[in-house]
Amino acid sequence: MRRSKFLVGALSGITVVANADHIFARALAAAPLPGLPGAENRCLVLVNLQGGNDGLNCVVPHGDADYYRVRPSLAIPRSDVLAIDAQLGLNPQMASFKALYDKGMVAIVQGVGYPNPDHSHFRSTEIWQTAAPDRYEHTGWLGRYLDEADLPAANLFNGVSLASILPEVMVGTKVDVPAIASEAAYGLRVDRNPMQRRAFTALVRDERLPFSSPYLAHVMEIEDRSQRGSEELPHLIAGYTTSATYPATPLGRSLALAAQIVGSNIGTKVIYVQHGSFDTHVNQVAVQNRLLGEFSDAVKAFYDDLSAHGNDRRVLTMTFSEFGRRIEENGSRGTDHGEASPLFLVGGGTKGGIYGDAPSLAATNMGNVRFTTDFRNVYATVLERWLGRPSAPVLNGTFEQLALLG
Repeated sequence: MRRSKFLVGALSGITVVANADHIFARALAAAPLPGLPGAENRCLVLVNLQGGNDGLNCVVPHGDADYYRVRPSLAIPRSDVLAIDAQLGLNPQMASFKALYDKGMVAIVQGVGYPNPDHSHFRSTEIWQTAAPDRYEHTGWLGRYLDEADLPAANLFNGVSLASILPEVMVGTKVDVPAIASEAAYGLRVDRNPMQRRAFTALVRDERLPFSSPYLAHVMEIEDRSQRGSEELPHLIAGYTTSATYPATPLGRSLALAAQIVGSNIGTKVIYVQHGSFDTHVNQVAVQNRLLGEFSDAVKAFYDDLSAHGNDRRVLTMTFSEFGRRIEENGSRGTDHGEASPLFLVGGGTKGGIYGDAPSLAATNMGNVRFTTDFRNVYATVLERWLGRPSAPVLNGTFEQLALLG
């Protein structure tokens, strides 16, 4: 059997997937490059704004008359915009995030995208997560980065996905990453029932079964790691005291757990979380405003918590979304799939400010914001300047770094 054909279903605490060169989802962290002191203590938190966040109602071009012309019912009133300058500002629900920006903790990168953009959720998400706009990859960019690292194999939490399934961005070929929807839910479902646990163990160990294969040994390895991880994690983070009030939202709970993991110093280098859906074809203002408010409040609480424990400069948070939305509103008080949109980097020695060209609402790509910054330039910057690893092997090429990080 080819590895590319092998597939085992997702178990509650860990996702078991295989593709061309690996059986299971694998990913981990990094050793620092020379000249990057402190990289061994750093963590990257990647926030997926799922569904395609509308950049124009997030980072609002309130100084552009065309914005109000093409969005008669969706445009954010000038008086409501949280102004950064005479041209740009933030959505009015992002007051907490604006407070971080005013402290110099937020870099806003405008017009981020890639050549020949795809408007499909599935393909564009795959492109962003694999960093491969021109080909099909079966590993994620963080998975490949983590494969390049040499962290202790005994550490079960060098990389963590705070989601019910492992995202492709964390899929590598060498190391397994747990998918932890919540601390309480982490573990194998069969382990919660002694009879099912015994039956599962007997099944995968029975060499007489007609479908016995060498892959089953790795199934047992994953089962063992998941079981041990679900037992160890509560003890590893038990000593951490949360020092902020998080919103009672899925993102708030995920970032609260992320702060516990970082603050417990268990060696975690990469954490993935998700938020959305931002697929606002209908009734965009209410939906996006709610989601941006939840994002803003959760990220502010996260950095308040990190700061109280002296960890705010150890953690860099980066957002991404598969695409922005079209410039003009549709007939359902929403927007359809677009192309380029802004990306945020928060904390972690970020050089706060606006980077990249402001989106042109006149010189468009068939009604979409043209991309002016390749997302791989941002990835290369994070890989080399934050995580301390060479970016070329991970990104399959050399991309210019941006002056985003100190």
